[in-house]
Amino acid sequence: MIQVDFAAGDLDLSHSDIVSWVQASAHSVAVYYGRFPVARARVVIEPIAGESDSIHGTTWGDMGGFPALTRIRLAQHATRDDLKDDWVMTHELVHTALPDLPDDQHWMEEGLATYIEPIARAGTGRLTEARVWAEFLHEMHNGEPERGDRGMNKTPTWGRTYWGGAMFCLMADVSIRRQTNDKKGLRDALRAVVDSGGGIDKDWPLSRVLQIGDHATGTTVLTDMYAKWSEKPVDVDLPALWKELGVSAGPNNGVVLNAKAPLAGIRDSISASN
Repeated sequence: MIQVDFAAGDLDLSHSDIVSWVQASAHSVAVYYGRFPVARARVVIEPIAGESDSIHGTTWGDMGGFPALTRIRLAQHATRDDLKDDWVMTHELVHTALPDLPDDQHWMEEGLATYIEPIARAGTGRLTEARVWAEFLHEMHNGEPERGDRGMNKTPTWGRTYWGGAMFCLMADVSIRRQTNDKKGLRDALRAVVDSGGGIDKDWPLSRVLQIGDHATGTTVLTDMYAKWSEKPVDVDLPALWKELGVSAGPNNGVVLNAKAPLAGIRDSISASN
């Protein structure tokens, strides 16, 4: 159950439009995880007077009697098209699916949400497969380590936190699928965490999360990758990865997807609806 409340302030959009947006975002998250990650959640909509298109969100665990509380600051003059194209609500609701982690592992929280959000929206027809891979192709490089990088736990820059975390998730997803002949993926690992009760209202060590995920996939990918990525920079050959996945730049910041690429099947499985 998701309770939607409205703080004082004016909005051009109707309450029903906004509730539908919350429901669509929650549905995308539920489809990705097999169910919505927590039993009860509250979403508070706070109008931003005079703003035309800004949407900002924050999510906390175990607040006010709810396992998850999301605050969305929504522009007064936001339109239905703004909600249709929005990624913030889905991103915030993805946060409900992972236990609260220490500050030096914040990249795991944000990386997962950055990676899963477009895939989850694609899974319910709110985003095309091409849009998912266009975003990854054009943005993932922001997560690459730069000079002075000390590993994910000790390099809390914007790029490493969001896109470095997302790159970890992509590499983990591809590695799991390679090792299991595409029978399992990161989604299976994360569903197991949720099924074990690992929502945002819990305070678990990350090692427990990774072990649950690895057990679900029959691999040690997550634990092994974390051991390498957390304390030192790991270089990823993104151009080679995109070539293997069959993702190349297209016109208007789009992509061309090659169905004959070596990992085209894995690419399709990652952005599939189940």
